[in-house]
Parts: sequence; structure tokens; C-alpha cells
Amino acid sequence: MLGLVASGLSNRLIGRRLNISEHTVKAHLGGVYRKLGVSGRAEAVASAQRHGLFADGGDVPRGSSA
Repeated sequence: MLGLVASGLSNRLIGRRLNISEHTVKAHLGGVYRKLGVSGRAEAVASAQRHGLFADGGDVPRGSSA
């Protein structure tokens, strides 16, 4: 999901891509933000990059096919 955020997709488009509701996307992102200790999308992506959570320096999280 964070890779999709990094790609610039809105919650609505992420939901469509993952076949889940926009509300579910928002809830999952809230959990991601809490785990990373950030308050928003840009901070979450930057933090994930700093922590090496994206494969090969790109925007797809390790272990994800998204």
C-alpha cells in the first residue's frame, strides 16, 4: 500500500486497485503512519525510503508485488 502512496495514487484509487474501500485504505494508512511515527503521506514515504523499506531504492516495498 505504501508503494501505491509513493506512486501518487489517492486513497480512492488505491482502494480500487486493491479492491478494498477507501475507508479501509485510510485505516491501514493510519496504522502505517503510527508504526513509522509520522503524520502524513509524504513523511511516510520519506521514512520508508530512509529505512530501506523500498526494494532497490524504488517505490515498491520489499516483499510486495504492488
